[in-house]
Amino acid sequence: MTEFLWYIPNQVDPGHRGDTVVEGHNSLDTLTTQAHALEEHGWGGALLGTGWGRPDTFTVATALAARTTTFQPLIAVRPGYWRPANFAAAAATLDHLSGGRVLVNIVSGKDTLAAYGDSEGDQSQRYARTGEFLRLVRRLWTEEDITFTGEHFEVTGSTLAQRPVVRGERRHPTLYFGGASEAAERVAATEADVQLFWGEPLDGVRERIERLEELSSRLGREHRPLEFGLRITTLVRDTTEQAWADAGAKVARMAAAGSRDPLRVPAVGQQRLLDLAARGDVLDDNLYTAPGRYGGGGAGTTWLVGSPDDVAKSLRRYQELGITHFVLSDTPYLEEIRRQGEQLLPLLRG
Repeated sequence: MTEFLWYIPNQVDPGHRGDTVVEGHNSLDTLTTQAHALEEHGWGGALLGTGWGRPDTFTVATALAARTTTFQPLIAVRPGYWRPANFAAAAATLDHLSGGRVLVNIVSGKDTLAAYGDSEGDQSQRYARTGEFLRLVRRLWTEEDITFTGEHFEVTGSTLAQRPVVRGERRHPTLYFGGASEAAERVAATEADVQLFWGEPLDGVRERIERLEELSSRLGREHRPLEFGLRITTLVRDTTEQAWADAGAKVARMAAAGSRDPLRVPAVGQQRLLDLAARGDVLDDNLYTAPGRYGGGGAGTTWLVGSPDDVAKSLRRYQELGITHFVLSDTPYLEEIRRQGEQLLPLLRG
């Protein structure tokens, strides 16, 4: 089954990636309006961003889950900000209270770690810790009387008082994960449920899927086969011509603002996206790389641009490679939830 999610920025400052600046942009009422719009327009839920400079993601997810009925929060969390037993208990409780709607995105990229008492270590140590976190959280959700002594975490005789919702093949919340380095891919291949890619061209995604499947086999993955997802900006307009005109105007505004990517040393996945600009402004049919040159970062580095038919055709090509989880977005967020829910999702589900 293919999952279609959106993105709720969860930002203190208004105007994220060109969003409409309104009073109370991050109030519970405003965020609930977005979550209700997602429910009404066919989306499964939304990724909620995380980071020390943002409101606490788990708290926001809990509040939105309480005000909705089908909305699934994809809660981004960081090992080091959370310890695995505390997080496993909190997520299991929210999953129970929401009727099994929790999704989890494990993030290991850079953050203001010292501000909350964490220390980063080098990349291999950071991802080794993430692997332990995933392994221990999954065990706490599914087993009893866990005793575990690892390099980074330890529990003795641990049993959760409340377990996640079990429904059909679902044993616990889906564990999404991102990262393109060798260390990250080893974690994904062995411990994650879904590997999320950013908006690379089809050949790059195909290459990474093949490598991760080979890694899963070679490293002796013990779980169900790894699934794959795409996190990307989708700029959709009624016609192809209008979409490209609006995309060009957005990039021109970014260039005029003089913004640049804030990451001094981009992560491996981010650098892969930035390097795409050397291959051209438009790759495949409609993957626009120019935003990355003027400050677009993460999922905003590359955009799929076009009419609903154009963008649906491109997303179906990713589906043919094995992508089954999509996290889409564009700004203004609320307006695009409705537009793409009405114009794009029916084509993908049809």
